This record gives sequence, C-alpha cells and structure tokens, in this order.
Amino acid sequence: MNLDFHTWSDYELLDSGFFEKLERVGDYILIRPEPQAIWPKQLSDSEWQKMAHAKFERDNSKASHRNTNNENGGWTFFKKIPTTWTIEYQPLKLTLKVSLTSFGHLGVFVEQIDNWHYIDNQVRRFADKPKVLNLFAYTGAASLVAANAGADVTHLDAVKNVVTWANENKQLSKAPEIRWIVDDAMKFVKRQANKGQIYQGIIIDPPAYGRGPAGEKWILEEQLNEMIELCSKITDKNQGFVLLNLYSMGLSGTIGVNLFKTHYGKQANWGENLVESKQGLHLPLCTWVRMNY
Repeated sequence: MNLDFHTWSDYELLDSGFFEKLERVGDYILIRPEPQAIWPKQLSDSEWQKMAHAKFERDNSKASHRNTNNENGGWTFFKKIPTTWTIEYQPLKLTLKVSLTSFGHLGVFVEQIDNWHYIDNQVRRFADKPKVLNLFAYTGAASLVAANAGADVTHLDAVKNVVTWANENKQLSKAPEIRWIVDDAMKFVKRQANKGQIYQGIIIDPPAYGRGPAGEKWILEEQLNEMIELCSKITDKNQGFVLLNLYSMGLSGTIGVNLFKTHYGKQANWGENLVESKQGLHLPLCTWVRMNY
C-alpha cells in the first residue's frame, strides 16, 4: 500500500530530479538533496528557484538519505522562513515539529505514513495492551502512532537531543505516556534479552551508519544480522509483529526477509514506500520488511 500524498494537506512533493527534491512542508517550500532522484526535473530550475523558501546543499553528494553523520553543507534562504514549525497528519492524530537541521533533515520522514498505518493496525489487533519497542526511533512519529493505538511504548535512540525532540512531538500530539531511553540500541537489546524481557512489537529503523552515546559504531551491513537475531529473542513467540526499515541504497528487502526467516523461522514481506510528485513521478525513499503473526 502506498498512500495518496495528494490528500495530505501539510505535505506535497512538487518535483524531483537531478539528485534533488522540491517539497512543500506545511507552508514552506524546500529544496533538499535526494540521491535516488537520478532522472531530469520536470519543472525548470527557474520555477524551482521562484517557489523555494530555502535550499540545503551538501558537499558530500553521495550522503545517504538517513546518514546520521553531519555532512558538510548548509541552508541558503530565498524568502523569510522560521527555523522550526509544525505539521499535522490528522488520520493518526500526529502533530510533528519540523526543524531546518544543520545536516539537512527536517525531523519528519514523510514516506513513513504507510508504515505508521501498518503499526496502528498491528497494535489494534491485540486484545491486551501490547509492549512495543522502537529502536533507532529518532523523533518518534512511529512511537506516537503505537502509543495512540494503545501500546505500552519504549522509545530508544542514541542521541539525547532527538529523544527530547520526540518528547516535544508527544506533547504536541497529546499522545499517551512513552518510556524514553537514550542508549546504544545493540547494548540495550542485549540487556533486554539477558533479562528475558518480551515485546509484542518491535520497530527497527536503523541508519546506514551511526554512533552510540559512548561512541559505539553502527554499520548496517555488519551488524544487522546480530540485531535481528537479538530481537528474535525478545519478541513474543505467540503473537507479534516486527517492522524493519532499510534506508541504505543498494540493499534489497530480500535481505531482511532472509534474516527474519533465519532467526524467527517465519515468512516476511517487503516493499517500498514511495512518494508521488505532482508531476506524476514516484520517488522511492524506503525499503520496508514486515512480519506479523
């Protein structure tokens, strides 16, 4: 399922091409790098420039969509624009803070709405309040969706300021209480496995590269196998769901399917989350792997 972005009043992908995207986020129009947009722009450069409030440029044009390293780059402003504002996604009662960060992220990954609805549906099928663990949880939209649907949510990220940001989103969205954890994901999951903790839902949303709070190194291709193995030890054997996002370009969803089959002994599905532009082209932004039973 790929939801129709034309019905989301607070977001539009206006155009994409030549490794950039032109998007309206709330009341403001931004130009940001997009390594997957290898095709030509449908609108002219002058049209992009006329519409845009601000543009982010990276010196490192090969940086991945979810790379957490602070690549060299910065914003250029063409019109008056605040540094932070909010957008809403009313179908799931979300109000989220948008910020022009120093590394080009906004704090909201709009292509995730398809996964948000999946999480909402999965949580609501439990008769009792399920425990959901959100790993590499960033600014917390998925945590809020799970909490709003009735889950007991543990939200974990290695970066304290984005956990603070997630808490701001919770307050803005008037969501139920969430357990906030600042820790290295691998270390936390190992401790949970040793303690025999069990979750009915696990969301795994890792970057290609990252650092833990004590400098722990995360490299997706090298550590994902161990992470899925550990998660299989803390997931309820009788009823549960697991969602894995793969933002690293070049990684097939079949990798996640094979990992789930190996460590859970269950079949998973995979697909892409796409955003359709007003010009009719589909921009692929995330590969997901889902398993529920």
